[in-house]
Amino acid sequence: MPYNTRYYNRGPSYSGWFPLGVKWLLISNIGIFLLTFFAARVGSNFASEWFGLVPYRVIPRLEIWRVFTYLFLHDPSSFGHILFNMLALWMFGKDIESAWGTRRFLKFYFLCGLAAAVCVIVLNYLFGNAHSNTIGASGAIFGLLVAFGIMYPDVTVLFSFLFPIKAKYFVMIIGAITFLSSFQANTGVSNFAHLGGMVFGFVYLKAGWGASSSRLSRPGPASSLRARYRQWKVERAKRKFQVYLRKHGQGGPGVN
Repeated sequence: MPYNTRYYNRGPSYSGWFPLGVKWLLISNIGIFLLTFFAARVGSNFASEWFGLVPYRVIPRLEIWRVFTYLFLHDPSSFGHILFNMLALWMFGKDIESAWGTRRFLKFYFLCGLAAAVCVIVLNYLFGNAHSNTIGASGAIFGLLVAFGIMYPDVTVLFSFLFPIKAKYFVMIIGAITFLSSFQANTGVSNFAHLGGMVFGFVYLKAGWGASSSRLSRPGPASSLRARYRQWKVERAKRKFQVYLRKHGQGGPGVN
């Protein structure tokens, strides 16, 4: 996913440079990349053969683990592949995880990756090669880009480290570039299929399945009950204090 970006200003608040979910995704992806990198130097392609997303291996052979494990594999012959994916994961993922929490963040990440995997399988059976092997976290990363664009549309990022642009427009441009690149010759269907992660992320948030916009800070039923109980205790304490003051002739309800 070769699109260089960085923040031009902070916008949303930070709870840490490396939240738990983002940190372990970075560690696992980079660790697995190093293993495959050194394995490739001795001629072994074991990880890609057994854990890459091969449609024919998933259906009909039911090697279901591949729809998740492919997200942790990157091309060992290209540092750019993992570099840009991990950079985007850190830059955009840490704010999303800080807003949602680790559990919700990881759920969204893997659902986007699964949606991308489904698109890879379906489109390869329809238009491509069912024996093709797809690897990389781009499908899940595209979902994070959409989430960031929806949650923080007016935060400014630097596109290719040069051009300041609002996040919402940045996401639109990335989506358009990826869509158009899928029609180039010799690119297969993976670029187009990975848009499945982006489309799923958009639908997931806009349909209210996730925690977008105002829903992020909206308290749930349990939180509302606890808040009401605390408020009731405060009001009861106030009334008791006012009764005490009246009994001792020290004023009424307006006492500060």
